[in-house]
Amino acid sequence: MATDDVAQLADSLAKTGVEDGELSYKGQGRKLDDAQSVEEMVKEIQDFEGLQALRLEGNTVGVEAAQAIAKALETKSALMRCYWSDMFTGRLRSEIPPSLNSLGDALMLAGARLTVLDLSDNAFGPDGVKGIENLLKSSTCYTLQELRLNNCGMGIGGGKILAASLIYNHKKSSAVGSPLSLKVFVAGRNRLENDGATALAQAFKLMGSMEEVHMPQNGINHAGVTALAEAMQHNPGLRILNLNDNTFTEKGAMAMAQALKHLRSIQVINFGDCLVRPEGAKAIAVSVSEGLPILKELNLSYGEITEDAALVVAQAVKDKDQLEKLDLNGTKNAVGVSHDASFSTPQSTPRPPEVSSFLSFPSPDKLLKLGPTRALLIEQQVDVSDATKTAEAFLKIASVYKEDNTEVRNAVLDSIDGLLRKAFTSSSFQGYSFVSSLLVLLGLIKSEDKVKPVIVVPGHLQALEHVVRQDYFPKESVAVLEAFMSRNNKTLESCGNAKNNLQSTLQRVRSQS
Repeated sequence: MATDDVAQLADSLAKTGVEDGELSYKGQGRKLDDAQSVEEMVKEIQDFEGLQALRLEGNTVGVEAAQAIAKALETKSALMRCYWSDMFTGRLRSEIPPSLNSLGDALMLAGARLTVLDLSDNAFGPDGVKGIENLLKSSTCYTLQELRLNNCGMGIGGGKILAASLIYNHKKSSAVGSPLSLKVFVAGRNRLENDGATALAQAFKLMGSMEEVHMPQNGINHAGVTALAEAMQHNPGLRILNLNDNTFTEKGAMAMAQALKHLRSIQVINFGDCLVRPEGAKAIAVSVSEGLPILKELNLSYGEITEDAALVVAQAVKDKDQLEKLDLNGTKNAVGVSHDASFSTPQSTPRPPEVSSFLSFPSPDKLLKLGPTRALLIEQQVDVSDATKTAEAFLKIASVYKEDNTEVRNAVLDSIDGLLRKAFTSSSFQGYSFVSSLLVLLGLIKSEDKVKPVIVVPGHLQALEHVVRQDYFPKESVAVLEAFMSRNNKTLESCGNAKNNLQSTLQRVRSQS
């Protein structure tokens, strides 16, 4: 091969991702208006033997350009994965359906068998769904496993067309012995509302193969939620259910709680911003406690649930060994005030070198050298609006606790009291987040962010035993700590006496509340 040819090929490969049967033009920001603008792309598609995946996301494709690309796809029978999100930015909505029709017709003509179709972030509305209707009904999609239509503005009408297409596909594919078994469905921010969600629920129920369902921000109320809940019961392999920012109310939450009893494979539940309310949260907690053995994440944040309901939820997950995240932020106290009202982060101040040194590498001597104002100095340098940073600071201070050294012991407890009193008496402090962060750092629950737990020393538990007896520490958090401290955990084995004393104190404080 001539040097110029090699250079040209290298340049082409540099601009076009080629990997394991995949041809990628992802994120190149090309403005593809006509056939001339896609000449190079068309040739690369035609010359690509065994094309299995085509990435066009992050470019803008006009009708004529789409027709030219489609012509190149008519012979690509091995194509399985189409990543075509964010492909029509700046285009008239009227341009999108004919473009989708051209591409879909080409896939059908080629005899392709798709497993992944991603058309997210295209804002094509109901007419756009009509543009892929024939494709979704065809044998090309009998093998479809992932359908991603996030942020497409489908509306109720588009949701109904989509549902009818999936139901038709399932009927036809079943007739030839290979029923449609969709696994992943993503359709957030589509204004599906109750009617669209109910129509899709019928398709989910019929297929019974769902593993992930993501439908956040769709204006779905309890009627649609109830329909989805009933459908989910017929999908025992469901692992992820994300209905964030829809409106359950107690009715929808009760229905969903009933559905959860049938979903032993579920790992992630996101019902944040769903107005589940106290009774709904308690019903969900019962289902969680009675089943869901591999649950990793539970989000019931900002659902107008009360502290007592949040406590029931916390108790329900205490024995979930794989739990990584419990989100109860936005829980309301007895007078209806949210535990994490909005706040402004104070402007940071320069950290005195002595405080910085202590918090970076704690030691008893460094703490004592901070002098009688050590509590104030530490308090000023820790951002108590951040629950995780507060938990980290607490553990650093507690790590130098010495039961047999009165001066060090008092210095530790005074510093901790100053820090945590400031935190817990602030209306903006997220108490549940503090406890959750503390449990992660102590290795009692797993972290979704792969946070490395600290090496637990007796001082951590001895200082915590002091904290839970103080008036600033919320009693509902005592119950949560007690639930998790009662679990068998290797990280606490080296702190036998300190752990036993802490458990006894937690039980006593709770019984007195």
